[in-house]
Amino acid sequence: MSTNNDKLVLGGHEFDSRFILGSGKYSLELIQAAVEHAGAEIITLALRRANEGGMANILDYIPEGVTLLPNTSGARNADEAVRIARLSREVCGSNFVKIEVIHDSKYLLPDNYETARATEILAKEGFIVMPYMYPDLNAARDMANAGAACIMPLGSPIGSNKGICTREFIQILIDEIDLPVIVDAGIGRPSQACEAMEMGAAAVMANTAIATAGDIPAMAGAFKKAIEAGRTAYLSGMGRVMEKGASASSPLTGFLQE
Repeated sequence: MSTNNDKLVLGGHEFDSRFILGSGKYSLELIQAAVEHAGAEIITLALRRANEGGMANILDYIPEGVTLLPNTSGARNADEAVRIARLSREVCGSNFVKIEVIHDSKYLLPDNYETARATEILAKEGFIVMPYMYPDLNAARDMANAGAACIMPLGSPIGSNKGICTREFIQILIDEIDLPVIVDAGIGRPSQACEAMEMGAAAVMANTAIATAGDIPAMAGAFKKAIEAGRTAYLSGMGRVMEKGASASSPLTGFLQE
């Protein structure tokens, strides 16, 4: 089986890498590791980072050829998300936008209703909309019908590194939504990224897991290998699971008989 032509397609754009660097704990070392060792071709950024200027201007750190994915971090409703998206396109020159609508300051859970509303408005304006959402099938269908380019369900709360706590719900989205499903938020280990890809996720977004690692380049490389392994396993067709009993891998006929 060849995976050479296995591309991640978002809004008509093709990507070889299925790792996306999320926004948050940025540093030059992290960005370099994500691009050079994890193979990231998409990097998110918040508008406020692009506007700070000086050494804090993250645009100075992102290599040419990497796709910018502005997000609407800080938006509390659809109207604010739309306003931030429009400003981001002017600043970054990117039609890509990750919709984040969060007004819950304790758990930082996305508001699916407001996210779907923003998705519909921005998709009609020609944005390639990638909505961050709580994994709910009905909400995902609303976002798909609104023109989303993919669905980005959280694995667990932002920055928690807890892994895929919403696994069963994400699997439903993968099985039922005819769009790429990108697991976003909460992935804390390469093994968890591999698990997401084995489930059939189209890609994985991570930041904290790599940014807080003891050796950032080594962890970025580990994520790359894990994502590639999980994708290959998924495409190969996972082996069957027996609920009861056992099945010998080698013939035992006559071996245990008297």
